[in-house]
Amino acid sequence: MTNLWTALVPLMIGSAILPFQIAITVLLLRSSAGRFAAVAWVAGMTTVRLAQGIVFGLVLGGAARSSGDAGAGLIESALLLVVAILLLLMAAKYLLRQPDEDAPAPRWMALVESATPGRAFLLGVALVGLSAKLWAFTLGAIGAIVEADLGQPAAGWAFVAFVIGAEAVHLAAIAMTYVAPGRSGAWLDRISQLLERYNRLIMVAIGLVFGTWFLARALRGFGLV
Repeated sequence: MTNLWTALVPLMIGSAILPFQIAITVLLLRSSAGRFAAVAWVAGMTTVRLAQGIVFGLVLGGAARSSGDAGAGLIESALLLVVAILLLLMAAKYLLRQPDEDAPAPRWMALVESATPGRAFLLGVALVGLSAKLWAFTLGAIGAIVEADLGQPAAGWAFVAFVIGAEAVHLAAIAMTYVAPGRSGAWLDRISQLLERYNRLIMVAIGLVFGTWFLARALRGFGLV
């Protein structure tokens, strides 16, 4: 169980702190639809992640059962290797000041402030469904859960915990507007300023730290280190 959470927690953090996602949440909370749009946006992301968990959990779970414990470990290692490569490539691109292909296009961002809850939901679906990095994080989590061989319903709850962790920053920002509506505007402005100022540094740090971590785990799983 400890090995499972040492894999899941970094995957949760990596999924949660991607700046462009947080920027969208902040923009939606400051839009005309406000909290309704932000909740719909998170619901869209959650819907896709749960669908990925159901479909690929069954596929990878079946593959692991047919190949035994060694096969499950190789599946997890392979998925973590993919995550590591994507993150290290992301860090290199930001160091070289190359554009992030997973970040929403500027015209998408321009539409966020006027998005209805329905459009915000579809934006959440599209972002998680099209982002290679978020696919890698989710498949890495599924692989770790399959390898842990928890059985049902424990495996399902472990994946739900991953989804909540992956969306923790967005949920906290929404909760902030309910708990302290009078002060939330200033907080959201401050978050926007910090994201704009440190976006490149954050992305490089995420790529290098988590990419190296997952690369080490993958190589250890393959018995190479």
